[in-house]
Amino acid sequence: MSLEDLDRLLELRHTDAELAARLASPMELPELMALAAERGFQVSGDDVLQARERELAQRSSEDLQREQGEEARRLRHFIHG
Repeated sequence: MSLEDLDRLLELRHTDAELAARLASPMELPELMALAAERGFQVSGDDVLQARERELAQRSSEDLQREQGEEARRLRHFIHG
């Protein structure tokens, strides 16, 4: 299980149309792990979390603040009372 396998799987989607189509729709972690295994990769939940943390660390604080503001607005409309 490795973050590198997840990176290779995501890179493969640029040359594999079927993989790109499957990754374009939301999926649960077990489904992603099975998809990776079909392609010969081992991906764990920790790998997905590490990839997300890496992505967030690379984003600017302005982008993160804008995203948090949008999420807060969505929650205000979702939560009544």
